[in-house]
Formats: sequence, structure tokens, C-alpha cells
Amino acid sequence: MSEQQHYQPGRFYWTFLLPHYWGVWIAMLFLMLLAILPWAIQHRLGTFLGQLAFRYLKSRRKTTVRNLEVCFPEWSADQVQDNARQVFVDMMLGVFETLNAWYSPQWFKNRVSIEGLQHITQPQAAGKGVLLLGTHSTLLDAGGYICSKYFDPDVVYRPQNNPLLDMLIYRCRSTIYKAQIDHDDMRGLIRHLKNTDAIWYSPDQDFGLKQGVMAPFFGIPAATVTAHRRLLKISGAVAVPLYFYRHGEIQNPKYRILIEPAVAHLPGEDEVDDATRVNQIIENQLRIAPTQYMWFHRRFKTRPEGYEEIY
Repeated sequence: MSEQQHYQPGRFYWTFLLPHYWGVWIAMLFLMLLAILPWAIQHRLGTFLGQLAFRYLKSRRKTTVRNLEVCFPEWSADQVQDNARQVFVDMMLGVFETLNAWYSPQWFKNRVSIEGLQHITQPQAAGKGVLLLGTHSTLLDAGGYICSKYFDPDVVYRPQNNPLLDMLIYRCRSTIYKAQIDHDDMRGLIRHLKNTDAIWYSPDQDFGLKQGVMAPFFGIPAATVTAHRRLLKISGAVAVPLYFYRHGEIQNPKYRILIEPAVAHLPGEDEVDDATRVNQIIENQLRIAPTQYMWFHRRFKTRPEGYEEIY
């Protein structure tokens, strides 16, 4: 049993004041201070830290470069390197944007626009839940916050190993999300969907074939999760593609929420066909702002028999 399993999400325990946790308290205080800095300084820091990470996190850099090489074969070697570096910069900028969402949300005022909100509200009005098909965006919780300005999203999350860190993040997120649902809590997911909630769900990582099937992603066979098919079938919810991204001048960024119509006939009769359609949706989303995605995950670590390894 892990340490985390002894604690209830969001609950404070007096043991959190022991010296064992002082480093976490100091780190969170430091992050709160960063949230009050002007964006011009946050941008400079994020750019510097991102470039530093790109230089020294060699394994993550290698994975990112390889992902971009195979997903964007039309890019030159220089373009791949430039965009890979920007992935790390966008990741660090996303940390600052998340801090702003947690501690300084007024920064987003007059910076957000949305398209397609009716694709969420109409199914909810008809008594259906909405499973929001999204991605692991570098915007992190900033994306959840800008969505919360227009509707009440739930989020699927993976608990942190450190219980104090988990409590602090859980409490910060509680100001953004209507509910936070453990990724292992299938009953909770179904219950919230049956209650007409809108749940942000990202089926875009490789968890092997025990939890999915092989389906093309950017034209490459990729292990693709299929749990959302069961969720939709049992709950009667609809699947609605959701994407959010930063755009405009980096010195004065804007944020766009794009909500597309519900995916027709999902789940269908064939799980590979369903996985292929969902992967195509995600691919189309990522092409809008390619570097605002966590390409440092090994999306193609599971390979079909007879195929060469990618990493």
C-alpha cells in the first residue's frame, strides 16, 4: 500500500507540519510568489527554464524529438529541433499559467474566447452527461480554469505520490473544477456522467494493449485506450471534442476554447474504428498548436509485432 492510500483527497493532516514536509511547504510558497509576478517576467523565466530543461533533460528531449520526427515528417531537422525546444518552453509557460489560474485568476480577464459552447449545454439540457475528449496540454490547469468561466467542468486526475502535495493541488483545483475524479474510480465517472456533468478526459497516452487497441495516430500504429467506450455505453453520455490553446502575441497572449459537435455513433460496433476516429480528432486538435502538447511522453512505446522500435 502506498503512502497516498492512507489519506483522503483534500484533507489536512497534522502530520503535514512535520519536518518531512517542510520542503513542499517552502516550494509552494515560492510558487505562490511567482504567481504575482508580471507576465513579462513570467514569460522570460518560463522561456529560460524551458530552454534549460530542453538542454539537460536528455531522455525527455530525445523522446520529444523522436515524436515530432515521426508525426511531422514534412518538417526539416531544424524545424523539429526548434519545435521540440518550444515544447519545453510551452510546458514551463504552462506552469506559470497554471499558477496564475490557482493564485491570480484575474490575469485571464478579457483574454479568453470560446466557440461551440452549445455542444455541451444542449446535451446537458437533454439530460445527458458529456465526456470531453481532450489532450494532455501544456496549459495544464489553466485550460481547466478558462473553461470554468463558461461551464462547470469535472476532471479526471491521478493522485500525487506525496500526500501533502496532493492535498495542496487538490485544494487549488477545487476552485476550478466542479469535481475531481480519481482515474481508477470508474463508478464515480459513470455516476457523474449520469448526473449530466461535463468531464475532461484525455485518451491520448500509451497504456499498452491490456487497456486498449492498436489504432493509427498521425499515421503510426499506437496503443489507444478504449475505456471511454464503456463509460459512454453505460452512462448514455455523449463524447464532445474539447481543445484549448494559447494564441496571439506572446507578450499579450489570448486563450481560445474550441468545442466541436458530439462524435456521432460513439461507441460504435468496432473498437478499432472508434479508437481511430478519436485519434483523428486529437490529431486535428494538435495541429492547431503543435508545441502546446506534452510530446515528451512515449506515445508509441507499444509496437505491433514486426514493427521497429521508435525510441
